[in-house]
Amino acid sequence: MRQRISITLTLWLALSSLILAQEYKMKPELWEVTGAGHVFETFEGKESLYLFRSRADLKAEIDFLTGIIEYDIFVTERRGFPGVRFRIQDGGNFEEFYIRPHQSGNPDANQYTPVFNGLTGWQLYYGPRYAAPVSYKMNAWNHVKLVIDNEQAEIFINDMEQPVLYIAELKREPASGSIGFNGGGPSPFHIADLRVTKLSNPVLKSKRTPIPALEEGVIKAWEVSNSFPESKVDDVFELRRDQKNGLSWKTINAEYPGFANLARYAQIDAQNNTTFAKITITSDRDQVKKLTYGFSDRVRIYLNDKILAGGNDGFSSRDYRFLGTVGYFDEVYLPLKKGKNELWIAVSENFGGWTVMGKFDNQEGIKVD
Repeated sequence: MRQRISITLTLWLALSSLILAQEYKMKPELWEVTGAGHVFETFEGKESLYLFRSRADLKAEIDFLTGIIEYDIFVTERRGFPGVRFRIQDGGNFEEFYIRPHQSGNPDANQYTPVFNGLTGWQLYYGPRYAAPVSYKMNAWNHVKLVIDNEQAEIFINDMEQPVLYIAELKREPASGSIGFNGGGPSPFHIADLRVTKLSNPVLKSKRTPIPALEEGVIKAWEVSNSFPESKVDDVFELRRDQKNGLSWKTINAEYPGFANLARYAQIDAQNNTTFAKITITSDRDQVKKLTYGFSDRVRIYLNDKILAGGNDGFSSRDYRFLGTVGYFDEVYLPLKKGKNELWIAVSENFGGWTVMGKFDNQEGIKVD
């Protein structure tokens, strides 16, 4: 009896989805396209949009929050990052899922990332929580389906029965918005047959798996400043009052496994690509403590205004295969004085994720604020 009810429910949901689905054809009057180039054309039997380093936004006010997004994409072996953007608030704030056709079959064959203030975060959000190994059909149309709940999502590619990726936590606060596509250079791609179904409570097949809590000793929050030019801290070995005054600040909480996504507050542009992240460490005596840390892309570390360390972990900064993904890969030894100590880290960014993270394995005699 239960099996019959389950089958009936599944069929009902499928039929409801078909009834409620809204189709958006690839026609010039429906899309606002910006970027290097695009063509609306019939390709391999489908009315399609050919995007080259461009993005396309629906002109209609779709106001999508939860439900199903489906589309077809013609995949070749060419390197690129084409994908769909959803819950678009403006040109720099949305959720995104894209594929990496040139990584077909590899663990990073695709990517979920939030976008804050125009900056993606794939160097932060990597691994099996945010990407999955998928072998694409080459030189053919591939069908992609996103089932999006308030804070979770599932991704289906070609096989509509089994999700290839379960996203346990969409990183932006749920807010309804528009839908669009990203051409994702350096290669062009065809997109076709967008279908959107609004559902209040879409059914997910995956078992809910909450994000783990932060480990003991991880710095759980940072005070983050507004952005400024990196030149402000070039060859600065001791912070001066004029470099510290006049900044605005916001508290950014760390996300598992401990990074603070600085782009949640700081904004990057051609002039301003650096921000300060700071904490106060209160020590019960003069002592040295090891701080294990990670960052993206470059850091300068100051304790009580004096520089202690620096680093560059940007994309391809070590060799052409180096991705610049973040983790607890570096160590610095802090000569703490008794009382309050200010740790300021200047973090500079190019692209791919703007962050700092840190943890104390030994917290004896210190308190972090």
